[in-house]
Amino acid sequence: MDDLIIRVATLPEELPQVFQIRYWVFQVEQGVDPLLEFDGEDERSTHLLAFLDKKPVGTTRIRWLTPQIAKVERVAVLREARGKGIGQRLMEYTLNFAIEKQATEVCMNAQQSVQVFYERLGFQPEGTPFEEAGIPHIKMKKSLR
Repeated sequence: MDDLIIRVATLPEELPQVFQIRYWVFQVEQGVDPLLEFDGEDERSTHLLAFLDKKPVGTTRIRWLTPQIAKVERVAVLREARGKGIGQRLMEYTLNFAIEKQATEVCMNAQQSVQVFYERLGFQPEGTPFEEAGIPHIKMKKSLR
């Protein structure tokens, strides 16, 4: 898929594209309350955008809990772009970005429905499942050492 480009989003100019992807995936498809989705952390986070044929189709947010621990959040790929490996490439880019920024660990609250996807990327589940925004989640962690 040579027409896929993943890069750090330019802020604030590209935040509307990030928000549009998250709107369709989380609010429209999954019914997440906008107050939960847009939590005030976006301006302090790094956002990645995936473009397919120059159209924004995927995003993820990286929030730094400490200088060495990155939390991956809001991983989303538009429905029409799924099944093409974009999610995997987006996560690989995210992990490489975290390594470049000297992270030693990445954590996330993954939706249980895609837990196996993250396990294939080396994430390990921690603790017991819990509900977030009405959706079953599991804490996951990956060492980058």
